[in-house]
Amino acid sequence: MGDLAGGDRSDRYSSTVDTIQVRTARQSLGEVFLSIAASLSLGVVVSLTLGSSAFAFDKASFFEAALCKPPYSTTSATKMYDEAEKLAKADTSLMTAAVYKMSTDFGRQGFKTSEIVFAGTSFGILVEGLRADDLAKTYHLTPDGLGNLLGTATKSYGRALRKAEQPAAEMGVVSVVARESAVFPGKTLLACEFVSHEDLEAMKSMQSPPK
Repeated sequence: MGDLAGGDRSDRYSSTVDTIQVRTARQSLGEVFLSIAASLSLGVVVSLTLGSSAFAFDKASFFEAALCKPPYSTTSATKMYDEAEKLAKADTSLMTAAVYKMSTDFGRQGFKTSEIVFAGTSFGILVEGLRADDLAKTYHLTPDGLGNLLGTATKSYGRALRKAEQPAAEMGVVSVVARESAVFPGKTLLACEFVSHEDLEAMKSMQSPPK
């Protein structure tokens, strides 16, 4: 069971997450959807755990991690953060996310990507082109109904991991998601995302038409 209680690298990752959360608080409602995970409390982030804390790394692991292999946790995210820091400098101009651009493509199955994204309690990659439909078909994602929420995503697909794969089922849900948004023009976000039960309920209430 890994956590971010100590260690310089974990502290740096925690600092990055904390900074993104503070910035997210200043954003307009129209930007909240894409970074909904960034609004989670740091206490929830610290509490997430992973059944197996070690896994072999190569550049293909970035793509695997975006597919929740392993499921999102602070242990897996810190591992990805450490590797990204070795390879590129973070671009934080988006305010709600940190993007690392790699020097070479590490895509697969016809999907090209060279960019890694950290946003709150999610880890993802940016796939070249508007490929949400293709990603959904390839990785068995279904429309999650969040695309119209506040108008921030034009397409949004997701697939929650099975109960046995959830690292912290009592606190929230880990899902594979694919989204197209004006925030990432000409690209599609593929990510492994943890969202608390409270935030899921909040999103559902915002989706519900007024009575």
